[in-house]
Amino acid sequence: MDSPAESNPTEPDSTTADEIFLAFVDAVNEHDLAALGNLMTGDHVFIDSLGNRVEGAAATEGGWRDYLELCPDYWIEAADVFVDDAMVLAAGQAGGTIDGVEWQTPAAWKAIVRDGQVAQWQVFADNAPVYEILNRRG
Repeated sequence: MDSPAESNPTEPDSTTADEIFLAFVDAVNEHDLAALGNLMTGDHVFIDSLGNRVEGAAATEGGWRDYLELCPDYWIEAADVFVDDAMVLAAGQAGGTIDGVEWQTPAAWKAIVRDGQVAQWQVFADNAPVYEILNRRG
């Protein structure tokens, strides 16, 4: 019999959608692009709060890289997490620093989990604080 720390490769992954979601949140907060890449399906879709879509894990990973360069201390906090089968909804806040100016805003996320990875990550947030900072650039 396997010990609890061992896994049997013939058994299906029993990781739950909320565990995958929280691992994705941790990867974002740790700015771990490799972990984010491993947590995304190949056909991953990222949808921002304006409805813009980025399709494919490679393109999305590039987007995360660019955003984390813009906001090097970006963080998200999913305070309330709700799970319905493969769909995870969460509410909380996001924030960071851009051009030396701190910002924070309420935010929510929707994730669709498939086969132990995130197939879709959608953000709902008022990005006015970010736009105000970026508009100061001229």
